[in-house]
Amino acid sequence: MKMNTKRTFLVGLAFMSICAFWQLYDNVIPLMLKNTFNMPDSIAGVIMALDNVIALFLLPLLGALSDRKNTKIGKRMPFIIVGTVLAVILMTLIPILDNKYYANPSPLVFTGFILVLGLLLISMALYRSPAVALMPDVTPKPYRSKANAIINLMGAIGGILYLIISSLMFKNKDVRNDYLGIFLIVAAIMLISVIILYITVNEPKAVAEIKEYEAAHPEEQLEEVDEATGETYLPKEVKRSLIFLLASIALWFTGYNAVTTAFSKFAMLEWNMSLSSANQCLTVAMGIAIISYIPIGELAAKIGRKKSIIIGVLMLSVCFFLGFVLNYVLHGFSPILLVVFGFIGIAWATISVNSLPMVVEMCKGSDIGKYTGYYYTFSMAAQIVTPILSGILLQYVGYWTLFPYGALFVFFSFLTMLQVKHGDNRPNMPVNKLEMYEAMDD
Repeated sequence: MKMNTKRTFLVGLAFMSICAFWQLYDNVIPLMLKNTFNMPDSIAGVIMALDNVIALFLLPLLGALSDRKNTKIGKRMPFIIVGTVLAVILMTLIPILDNKYYANPSPLVFTGFILVLGLLLISMALYRSPAVALMPDVTPKPYRSKANAIINLMGAIGGILYLIISSLMFKNKDVRNDYLGIFLIVAAIMLISVIILYITVNEPKAVAEIKEYEAAHPEEQLEEVDEATGETYLPKEVKRSLIFLLASIALWFTGYNAVTTAFSKFAMLEWNMSLSSANQCLTVAMGIAIISYIPIGELAAKIGRKKSIIIGVLMLSVCFFLGFVLNYVLHGFSPILLVVFGFIGIAWATISVNSLPMVVEMCKGSDIGKYTGYYYTFSMAAQIVTPILSGILLQYVGYWTLFPYGALFVFFSFLTMLQVKHGDNRPNMPVNKLEMYEAMDD
């Protein structure tokens, strides 16, 4: 059974909409909290951790709930549609309230801003796990790293669309920005993406194809069946690998998220850059990641997911450390840092392409949403702690701590990944490389 590449790109539209939103959120909300609401970094870190607190509880629940959902349009699609519509409505209110508070500060407007922000984050959580679980739902296990490369490519496109548009819109670092326009543009990207997904992907039909394939290939299942109860369970050694893999996910998200969340403030304060210039660094990282996603999927097929991730975490840790050294030596921004950001993009792409497939590799098809929830439980738990901890360091020690902080936690994930022994599926590469772009007949 070959991977349906066309369908995988279409499934990736949901992740593209998610990443466009989160790039906007991580980039702009910290600036709103600082410049409009005059919050100190430690308190802003708590606010920025709210999405992860909400996600920590909701994503596993909603992932497992979508596993059991059965409608005419599929298990995941209802969550994707409802979550997107609610998010689009709520996110348009955020810049309106931001502008209103700036013009006339009021506790009532501030309360409304926080309330709408909370409801927006709940709406995004509603469809994040189901949207991500849709890929393994419709992809055979041996091809999930390749499929996840395409999904991440689509996500990077969503993020880089935001970065390019915002770089054109916000060039002046000496004025306060009105963000209503960029919020409306991202809302439109999200809505159009999900409409195309709904029209073009028949989820129940695609899932039925994969179930038929997995029934014919039971040797690929890592779970075992209890003969007395008929229930499936993970063998002890597989469970150990899963625990160390989830710990690794938490650690590299602790390091990476701290840097990406605070980078816009770091660049403006340390390097005296505008938001537009700061976004150019992130654009380089995402642009290089986009170019590298497909080759990384190929690499994982040759050397395995675990080795690929280990290469990625070592590269990311070294890049963060270089960012710290170069900032100290150069006393500001230099074009050479763009090269470092390019390697950061490659490193993160290498990690993200392979980590989710390793997690869901250890489960049966009917539990994909639950295991996707496990992935997000640990990634979001890390992202709850890291904005607060890094925010305290930034405020009371200095912004110079940002890159060393990221390097240290990412290196810890290298140590835990050495203990992972399962979830490393390496399919045979096709003789003709173009086969990976061919779609099955519908």
